[in-house]
Amino acid sequence: MACEEPAALSGTFSRQNSSNTGSLDFEPDADYKFVERLEERYKCAYCHLVLHNPHQTGCGHRFCQHCILALRELNAVPTCPVDKETIKMHEVFKDNCCKREVLNLHVFCKNFPDCNSKVILGRYQEHLQQCLFESMQCTNDGCRDQVLRKDLKEHLSHHCKFREERCQYCNTYVVLINMKNHEKNDCPDFPVPCLQNCSQIILKKEIEKHHAVCPEAEVDCPYKQYGCHVKVKRGKLAEHENSALREHMLQILDKNSRLEEQISDLYKSLECKEIKIQQLADAIKKCEKEFRQYTQLFGNNSSLMVSTQALASHLDKSARLESQVKQLIQMANQQQSKLDLQPLFDTIENVKQKIALMETYDQRLVVLEDQSSKHDLQINIHKAQLNKNEERFKLLEGTCYNGKLIWKITDYKLKKKEAVEGRVLSIASQPFYTSRCGYRLCARAYLNGDGSGKGTHISLYFVVMRGEFDSLLLWPFKQKVTLMLLDQSGKKNHIVEVFRADPNSSSFKRPDGEMNIASGCPRFVPHAVLENTKNTYIRDDTLFLKVVVDLTDLEEL
Repeated sequence: MACEEPAALSGTFSRQNSSNTGSLDFEPDADYKFVERLEERYKCAYCHLVLHNPHQTGCGHRFCQHCILALRELNAVPTCPVDKETIKMHEVFKDNCCKREVLNLHVFCKNFPDCNSKVILGRYQEHLQQCLFESMQCTNDGCRDQVLRKDLKEHLSHHCKFREERCQYCNTYVVLINMKNHEKNDCPDFPVPCLQNCSQIILKKEIEKHHAVCPEAEVDCPYKQYGCHVKVKRGKLAEHENSALREHMLQILDKNSRLEEQISDLYKSLECKEIKIQQLADAIKKCEKEFRQYTQLFGNNSSLMVSTQALASHLDKSARLESQVKQLIQMANQQQSKLDLQPLFDTIENVKQKIALMETYDQRLVVLEDQSSKHDLQINIHKAQLNKNEERFKLLEGTCYNGKLIWKITDYKLKKKEAVEGRVLSIASQPFYTSRCGYRLCARAYLNGDGSGKGTHISLYFVVMRGEFDSLLLWPFKQKVTLMLLDQSGKKNHIVEVFRADPNSSSFKRPDGEMNIASGCPRFVPHAVLENTKNTYIRDDTLFLKVVVDLTDLEEL
């Protein structure tokens, strides 16, 4: 059994002959050419290649780490391919002594005979990162050429089409393959001909400035605003002004005459409007006194804030009253001489009565709203208590006190999708107990795997939780635990993993927090086995997990 740790074998094999080998390592499954013939004791008994992270079995044979794991996955009871002995996983250990010897074997560089270096296997990858005859991709963006490391500098400086070169016109560094496009479209110092047939060559950045003075460019006559619509080349503009001087003067005089007539008309119109404005100002002053009382009353009531449906209807009425008032103001503004205010006084009296009625409704609605808020608060308190009681009843109803848990996981596809997308990585079961006053426990599942099982397996873990009677129990927790995936066909082809709690692990000490670190199987069951249509571990998108704690020798309070 493996604890919830990053390393795949951290809890599977006992740690013997451990030592730090530094950064030495090599890539497995590569074709290495050894200086001396590779001895059989340095070959894996399964893949027959040089040992990578060697592990030794109880029968004395050595395997690569990934090979010993493959043997365990292929067979429920793995056997040694050499002597057919059963491989007991608790007897397998990491052979660091053999690993050091393998890492110090001398090999030829793969670029032999161009490179005649001989390096130890553990430094092989480091050598390739410096080997002058190693093929590598050009480092310039966009270039896919493969060159030898020794030729890379020359390729970058002389042959690569994606190298940067200095533009001969603007001195800007540009990628060589884009140089022509740069000169044609982007280079500000690239020489271009004037488009006005003046036969001059100008820098691109100066072209607009040149067009402003180019003698061959056609321009409008300066007297266009007075009626001259002739277009002439800039070089001949002075000649045109001299030859058409009399016409230009007549055009200016004609336009000035029309402007004087327009100014005279505007003065007359302005005098009429000033008289009308004065008349309106006098009428407004007379109306202001009569409307002042109504304006104050209406302003005080227009700021009422209500929130209920009944008050909303009264706000609509208020809006209609405001519309009526605006109409009255408009009527007053339209009066030019005598003002008949009697209909206006009648309307204002009507508005006062309606506003008084609205104030009465407003007071009643405030009282009702206060009572409604108090009732809502009480109802929310009762609802919260009912939800709390319901959750407690469900928990009590499903709790087991015999050290066994049957965990039903519904909506498997949806929950696995959430785990794959990283939204809900793990799910936890309801708590269960070894007895009424025993250990409080639960299970935790990672449907898309965790650690070495991520993306390929379901990971299943056992968790010791803080309980009400922990101070009376014996610690650390030492019982045997069985994890099961139940077969729903009735044939009892269950998948079973068994382990005994390690008293030295922090996972089984008395909990300091709500729960301890989980312990169990990162590679409990492969997705390929679980979701195979020939198997019946999933039915109606539901699967069942079982956890059994061995209660033997467990004293009951």
